[in-house]
Amino acid sequence: MSVRQTPLTCHGHTRPVVQLAFSKITESGYFVISACKDGKPMLRQGDTGDWIGTFEGHKGAVWGVALNEDGSKAATGAADFSAKIWDAVAGTEVHAFQHNHIVKSVNFSPSGNCLVTGSNEKLIRIFDLERPDAEPLKLSGHESNLRHCLFYGDKCIVSCSDDKTLRIWDVTSGQEVRRIDFPSVVSDIEIGHESRTLTMTYGSHVAFWNLDNLTAIKEFEVPTQVHSASLKPDQSIFVCGGEDFKIYKYNFETGTEIDAFKGHFGPVHCVRFSPDAELYASGSEDGTLRLWQTNVGKNYGLWKCVQGTQENGKGMDIGGEP
Repeated sequence: MSVRQTPLTCHGHTRPVVQLAFSKITESGYFVISACKDGKPMLRQGDTGDWIGTFEGHKGAVWGVALNEDGSKAATGAADFSAKIWDAVAGTEVHAFQHNHIVKSVNFSPSGNCLVTGSNEKLIRIFDLERPDAEPLKLSGHESNLRHCLFYGDKCIVSCSDDKTLRIWDVTSGQEVRRIDFPSVVSDIEIGHESRTLTMTYGSHVAFWNLDNLTAIKEFEVPTQVHSASLKPDQSIFVCGGEDFKIYKYNFETGTEIDAFKGHFGPVHCVRFSPDAELYASGSEDGTLRLWQTNVGKNYGLWKCVQGTQENGKGMDIGGEP
């Protein structure tokens, strides 16, 4: 029986989708949030792509998004020089943190008590969400705009910047503890907290590093300039996407290409595995979020396998805001 990959296409955004993030698995399933240059981040049911709500309030492109582990709070960073915390259940704004330039990255600490932001001020800020009006801790050292800042545990930050460096920071001391230089800009980083593996992309390379001793594990070259990559938690495969509109799937152990899927009509800006690893989501310049099955042909979410074809009751197109 031949079953082809048929992604679920999530509509609703009107500009490029530049970042996405999943929650952990909760009592209500899991959720995905998307950042878009239309300034309206959207929350969806993770396994189906069904639209839940849109966070209204930013006055510029939204570049960074995050969900806390139980999906109860969302964070967004935008071109209006602000980062916002939202009640993801009610859809209301909880707090806005003013910056002096575009906010490119937001991330919750594992405990959910802190928020880290990275901006075009070349600064990393760490806010105490239990004391939101207190001055944030500022980490300086990057020499160009921040791309991404992620917590590794509650006491460590991993960041990358247009200055072609990856840096590790100690939150307690506020000091940079390690710097790694690359030949081109590190465009994306992902932390596998269980595996302690850092996945990163730069140029046409996808690299994997051990976060405990900061040594390279593997590195593979792909056929395009790559913008984002995600490692399946069991470390069997990784997926990536970039300038040539395709989603690539590779064997992590050997680096052998397993598949290359067409579907997007513009460069792929972001790709992430869901927390159960049954699917991965991609966001593109074409303004859509697409959900791809990890194991094609398996009955999961809206995917139903019928008589050798894969069918879906919603025609594979998932709407946005009604």
